[in-house]
Amino acid sequence: MCGIVGYVGPRQAYPVIIKGLQRLEYRGYDSAGIAIINGKINLYKKQGKVADLEEFVIGKNVQGHTAIGHTRWATHGEPSDRNAHPHLSRSGEIAMIHNGIIENYISLKEELTNKGYTFKSDTDTEVLLNFIEDIYINNGGNLEEAVRIALKRVVGAYCILLIEQKNPETIIAARKGSPLVIGIGKNEHFLASDASPIIEYTKEVVYVNDYEIAIVRPDELTLKNLGNEKQTPFITELDLELDAIEKSGYDHFMLKEIFEQPKTIFDCLRGRLNAEKGYINLSGVEKYLDEISNAPRIIIIACGTSWHAGLVAEYIIEETCRIPVEVEYASEFRYRNPIVNKGDMMIAISQSGETADTIVAIEKAKEQGAIIMGIVNVVGSSIARISHTGVYTHAGPEIGVASTKAFTGQLAALMMIAFKIAFYKQTISEERYLHLCNELSLVPEKAEIILQQNDSIRLIAEALKDSSNALFLGRGYNFPIALEGALKLKEISYIHAEGYPAAEMKHGPIALVDENLPVVFIATKDVYHEKIISNIQEIKARKGKVIAVINENDTVTPKLADHVIVIPEADEIIAPILNVIPLQLLSYHIGIARGCNVDMPRNLAKSVTVE
Repeated sequence: MCGIVGYVGPRQAYPVIIKGLQRLEYRGYDSAGIAIINGKINLYKKQGKVADLEEFVIGKNVQGHTAIGHTRWATHGEPSDRNAHPHLSRSGEIAMIHNGIIENYISLKEELTNKGYTFKSDTDTEVLLNFIEDIYINNGGNLEEAVRIALKRVVGAYCILLIEQKNPETIIAARKGSPLVIGIGKNEHFLASDASPIIEYTKEVVYVNDYEIAIVRPDELTLKNLGNEKQTPFITELDLELDAIEKSGYDHFMLKEIFEQPKTIFDCLRGRLNAEKGYINLSGVEKYLDEISNAPRIIIIACGTSWHAGLVAEYIIEETCRIPVEVEYASEFRYRNPIVNKGDMMIAISQSGETADTIVAIEKAKEQGAIIMGIVNVVGSSIARISHTGVYTHAGPEIGVASTKAFTGQLAALMMIAFKIAFYKQTISEERYLHLCNELSLVPEKAEIILQQNDSIRLIAEALKDSSNALFLGRGYNFPIALEGALKLKEISYIHAEGYPAAEMKHGPIALVDENLPVVFIATKDVYHEKIISNIQEIKARKGKVIAVINENDTVTPKLADHVIVIPEADEIIAPILNVIPLQLLSYHIGIARGCNVDMPRNLAKSVTVE
């Protein structure tokens, strides 16, 4: 969850670190800090955002060519100056930053306390650092060896970067379960949680694997495993441009990413879907077509917004492929004793490809013989590497904490997978297959049309901004979209919102309806449309405020609803990918109207790499 960045080389390190922290701030913004070696370790850290750190260091010594920096999402210990990273060891000669959770830190802390150690913070990180230093002192002052020995005792997830005063041109790094990428420059190296701080300086990177230790110097990168065996670094070329991580004139990353969706959906489909010739080319699916087609069931695991994408996929796969599908929260799946049989297919969905619960669930299912397909956005991520096969969504970097373009990219990828399998299995006719391919190919241009309603959606948001609660209702393929719409409103505006199947309204939620409750209906044309109209009438009879997402030729709903958002019509299987876009805009504008920081919602972080 936290963002880490490091630099060693001929440049002044401070500007590199600060800019890197700004680009990683979406991973955590409770506090920020930096440690720079210049004769000694100068450490500066501050509760709040990176901007607060920048102001704090004005007039202070930030000279030096080796540094590590951290932006924090608090786990152990409240957000405060003393709990901010980096942390200094008891001697003051070693500094460390950490992304992850050390599960056995209490026993380690007791062991150290019995040796006379005291602690200045409430963090598990300071415990691990002093545990490393204790080994360091008793093993001849070799930091690399101390890290290796310590990590064999550690239970949990970590990505750590350490610098020591006596070796000012070396950074020691290690990871397990939390991401680390190293950029390779000319006589310099960059370290970060993801590639966004690195792309400005180099496109050559190495993704560090679990249980690897990196010894990083200006002109040398050495990788070793915990057994002290050298590993060969695999250099990858980044497919990422600098402008992809800038706001490009938009007020917020979230708005930029919403407006990017016509392009990002097109990029997901490009080279894969040819509606005119009627083919879908997914190499990650091709090699497992027989296994998937004959799978007794498909298990989809995900968290948050990705879980909603999985729910949409469940409806589509069961309808078109006739394969049973179960959708699981990864956080629950990993702790249950689920029945997974050899030949089951697992689809793991994650924007970052680093979601901790999803990774553990994958490993558990692999042990039981399941075939794993990863649906991820970040090339080279952990899930991409540990899956048997997969499909990238090609949505580009998503900086806004609330997922928008990544979600529609996931839907586009999942739809292509479903249609390809269904046509291969002959569970849909060629005519239906060609129709669905054509409908999917039209999504980017229809998304453009929806975005043209931005101003009218802003006016609706103004009318709803003072609400305390909201309901989102949909049926069939649009029930998961109701869940996603409610989640976006909660994340961005802090208004309590719930999503329900519209038919369940009478089984409880209708008790909430009064003249102050906005009820958002996804009421586009499908087989449930007449039933949705009946649900709207039930809400209006109880004086609820109705906001309806409808199609252009709907003449009934506008007479009932207080506000309508009119979008292009699409096949009901394709419609969810379009129907979610106005809900994203609505949440964005309500959040802005309420004065919320929509890019960095309170208590949230972009990539959940810890439990």
